[in-house]
Amino acid sequence: MRSVPFISCLALLFSMASCREAAPKNGAQEGTPGPMAHALGFQLDNSGPYPVLAVTRPWPNAKKTFRYAFIPKDSMAGHDHAAAQYDAVVGTPVENLVVTSTTHIPALEALGGLTRLKGFPDTKYISSMPARELIAKGDIKELGQNERLNVEMVLELRPDAVVGFAMDANNASYELLSKAGIPVLYNGDWTEQTPLGKAEWIKFFGVLLGKEDQADRIFKDISANYRHIKELAKEAKGMPTVLSGALYKDVWYLPAGESWAAQFIRDANARYLWEDTQGTGSLSLSLESVLEKGREAEFWISPSQFKSYAGMAEANEHYQQFGAFHSKNIHTFSATVGPTGGLLFYELGPQRPDMILKDLVHIFHPELLPDYQPFFFKPLQ
Repeated sequence: MRSVPFISCLALLFSMASCREAAPKNGAQEGTPGPMAHALGFQLDNSGPYPVLAVTRPWPNAKKTFRYAFIPKDSMAGHDHAAAQYDAVVGTPVENLVVTSTTHIPALEALGGLTRLKGFPDTKYISSMPARELIAKGDIKELGQNERLNVEMVLELRPDAVVGFAMDANNASYELLSKAGIPVLYNGDWTEQTPLGKAEWIKFFGVLLGKEDQADRIFKDISANYRHIKELAKEAKGMPTVLSGALYKDVWYLPAGESWAAQFIRDANARYLWEDTQGTGSLSLSLESVLEKGREAEFWISPSQFKSYAGMAEANEHYQQFGAFHSKNIHTFSATVGPTGGLLFYELGPQRPDMILKDLVHIFHPELLPDYQPFFFKPLQ
């Protein structure tokens, strides 16, 4: 994700070029949105003269489904009635784009669409090197903060679309942009509950950039890689126990049993000690309860912001009571940062769950991937 408070980061972690008439995809009936293979937050209807995206989960507990039509610019005049039917109508091809979350950047990069990105709030959080080069040249403008987007600067850019990241329905900047005639599209990739569900949102950008086929191919490759690594993990002889999270003040935050973080551990053929708990976000527990259950856990992953054992011991001496601390089996993604300090796990991780899973399989079952060098997760120093 992009700039959010530490506690919100924990919760979130655990938590077309021309008109066409195409056959309905994914078994959809004519005129109805087609479901995705894994993503639950959006659907694509390709059965009419132009693509229509329906975003059903722009944020948690959203009451409204947002429908966006993508109409070729040279055909817009013939579809004047469309504006009344949809929450936004985007003229394609999209050549001038604003996005608002770092999770959007890897999809644009993979689809060759970074040069269409003209503005971003809090550019310092972007880690992608190609994007940073564009920022350095002034091709991607700084637009303030997502919660306080600089509306005047966005209007000066006159983007074909703004891809919004929102925690709820209250965003005055987006409302002003919509009233000014700028299409605002909500992207809810972060609300997905499974690793592949998050990754499938590349298809959202495939429609936006007019590269649906390429987006489909990229996602199929990621999905196939993920399944292959998951099957490899099943060959392991043992199933180690795993602890996660850390204290924030007096509360220990760790993934709930139905979260995407917990699924990574299951798919890596390890036993997450809180796998039987309900919820897709984070659990809030006491140190005593975590110690009671997790003291003998063989591995400890994602220990909050910590990068070293010395730092953990200094922050709270009770961390030293855990077996994984003494056996030096703690692994963190906090040490893998971009050139400006942004965490690559939050930016690239949702797009590449296959890489995260491979990291974890190597950690839990090193004999299966003996020569592999993890990308996101590194041993605590």
